[in-house]
Parts: sequence; C-alpha cells; structure tokens
Amino acid sequence: MQKVIISGERQAEIVEVPDPQPIEDWAVVKIHVAPMCTEYKAWLSGGRHESIGHEAVGEVVAIAQPCKVQVGDRVVVQPQWPCGTCRLCLSGDYIRCLKPFNFAQFTGSPHGQACMAQYVLKPSWLLSPIPDEVSYHHAGLAICGLGPTFGACEIAQLGAFDTVVIAGMGPVGLGGVINAKFRHARVIALEPLPWRQAKARELGADFVLDPRDGNVLQQIMEITQGEGARCTVDCAGTLDAQQLLLKATRFGGWMVFVALAIDPFEIKGTPDLVRTGVKLAGAWHYNLNDYPKLMQVIRESPAIDQLITHVFGFSQVQEAFETSASHESAKVMLEPWQ
Repeated sequence: MQKVIISGERQAEIVEVPDPQPIEDWAVVKIHVAPMCTEYKAWLSGGRHESIGHEAVGEVVAIAQPCKVQVGDRVVVQPQWPCGTCRLCLSGDYIRCLKPFNFAQFTGSPHGQACMAQYVLKPSWLLSPIPDEVSYHHAGLAICGLGPTFGACEIAQLGAFDTVVIAGMGPVGLGGVINAKFRHARVIALEPLPWRQAKARELGADFVLDPRDGNVLQQIMEITQGEGARCTVDCAGTLDAQQLLLKATRFGGWMVFVALAIDPFEIKGTPDLVRTGVKLAGAWHYNLNDYPKLMQVIRESPAIDQLITHVFGFSQVQEAFETSASHESAKVMLEPWQ
C-alpha cells in the first residue's frame, strides 16, 4: 500500500509498504478519506516521521474472525489503540485507556497504524458505523473536526440559554462553533487572523473578537451583562488565551481545555477556583457512547459543508500540507486513492 511520510523540513513523500493483515478481532479498513489535523507541525519542523495521521474513514475489507464489523461496512476509524477491557474503555472514555496496545508488538508489524495511508488496522470495536445517508467526507468530521469540542459541549451541558467563548478558530475551534450553534448557544469567537475570523462568522459565531485587543475582556463582559460566559473553551493552546478564558468564565461556569498546550498554566486555587466555583476539565475526544449524538450534528447541521475547505489526493500531498500550514483552511481532507 501507499502511505505518507515526512522525510524532512517541508518535505512529504509517498512510499510503498506492506499491506496490514487482520488479526484476532482487529479489522483492516480501506481508507477513503484521511482528514488532516496537526501533522503540518511536523512537516514544518522537519525530521523523519514514518507514521503520519490519526483520523480516517473508510470501508472494512478484511477480518480474521467474526467480530463487531463485517466486510463492506462503512466506518469511522476512532483514534488510538486502547485495550477495550479497562474501566475507562468500558465506560466509553477509551481515549484515556489505562493499558493501551503496543501496535507493532501486538500485530508483528509497524505498518497499518498510520491513517495517512491506503489501509489501516484497528480493533473492530473502534470502528463506528456511518449511516447510509452520510458521506465519507462528512463522516470524517466525527474525529477531530467536531469530536473534541463536542466533548467539551457535553461536559458543560451547553444549551440554548448559554454563552460560550471559544479561543482559537483553527479547524477544531471552528468545529466548536458548529457544535455550539447546533445547541442554539450564543458563541463568542476569539481569533486574531482575518481569514479565520471570516470563517467563524460564516459558521454562525454571534461575535468575533480579536484577542489582541486590550479591551477584549471588557467586550466579553459587556456582551454577557457583566457575568462572563457559562462555558469557555481553549482551542488556541496559548497561555494568553487560557488566562483570558479563566477571567471570562462566570461564577460556577466551565473552562474546558481542548488544545494540547506546551506552556504551563498557573492557577491559584483560592482566587481562581474556590471563590469563583469555576470548574476545569479537559476534552481530548468524546465519550464513545455519544457517537450517535455527534452523528446527528453531522446529519442535521446546515454548516457542515463549510467546515471542509479543501480536498486533495495523495498525488497532491505537498500542496495539502502547504494549505494546512497556511492557517487559511478549515478541515483539509486527503483521498489516499487519488
């Protein structure tokens, strides 16, 4: 099969590797669409990366034994390689599995774990069915396009009487606008880049503010009648954004971290939490039991098509990375067979 590797700074290549083989209750999926996420960061920094991509949708083409899928099933390939038996996996919170598989050790090969490839190998219980009326491209949003912020909305139980502030209008933050508007919440989007500001408005954000504005907190407070938002969501991953969101969260509200930030975020327990009642949570993904509800967003939201801005074949992988790194794209989709 063909798969994408990063061979150096701003260099992506297509290489041939052996096809993965089914084993026990793990099935082989022919990937029809591989959504792109943060892989562009490795492409920008260079080095050699042989296993690229953690999002895929496609068709089951091989199984080793009767399992939870059949050949021909259309599926969303959920991320990671969790055990399926620990407490967290059984509760649906598998993304934080206590004893995940070592892929190469279990399968006997390193090939089949990357999603920017023509085939992927996954435990069958992580292959979520795609409804007949949902296209592969739309189904591809059920992973990082909509998944993390859907999890954030579920944690905060966001509803029609709530205001949410979302920092960072990259593809994940833009997905947060769609999730929040589907729940009829009022959305304040924070984003400094003009292209992303415009896309947030297109997707339905009620207010789009520049976080570099020295009065941005005051603007949020004016919009919320001095209370702050019941929910704030960090999709920016910067210390400035996190400090702003904590101040913008109303008493008793939720601050949910989605972005994988590097810089430490200092919280003082008494003034920041004890006296405010603010609740902190992390949303890496969503509980797998909520997959049908997320698929309802994909089927019914009028803004789904606008979240997908570019589609490239493998022959255009270099252009796909350039587009993803430009910060003038929402969700970028790769088609491994083109």
